[in-house]
Amino acid sequence: MALKERIAEDMKAAMKSGDKLRLETLRTLRAVLMEKEIELRGSGRQVTPEDEVAVLSSAAKKRRESIEQFKAGGRMDLVEQETAELSIIQEYMPKQMSEDEVRRVVEEVVTAVGASSAKDFGKVMPLVMKQLKGKADGKLIQELVKQRLGP
Repeated sequence: MALKERIAEDMKAAMKSGDKLRLETLRTLRAVLMEKEIELRGSGRQVTPEDEVAVLSSAAKKRRESIEQFKAGGRMDLVEQETAELSIIQEYMPKQMSEDEVRRVVEEVVTAVGASSAKDFGKVMPLVMKQLKGKADGKLIQELVKQRLGP
């Protein structure tokens, strides 16, 4: 089942069960996906699964950033809401890789490129991101690449 159809089905279920937070989150996701669809329509392209993952990743990243900001501001009520929305969004994302799996990919790329110092960060990072797009958090990837290449 396509992501858009799955969201529509889950919206119906949320309406029937009266789950307002889930319903609002799914409506937001559907709207963002429709915006992407309209944006690509002008260039004659269809929305690909990669585009869908990118939209979901962006939505999840916004929630994570909001959670950090709300924690800093002491707004625990909003932290809870954003955390709940993030968990709903993550249900639709591909399974995230563990830190060890990401570390293995980083190691493979570093070896393939022949990177040896922090100066090679610019060579390694784009290749790792290309392989792990949507499968791991960008901050985690960046952290592991920095650790591997050293200061």
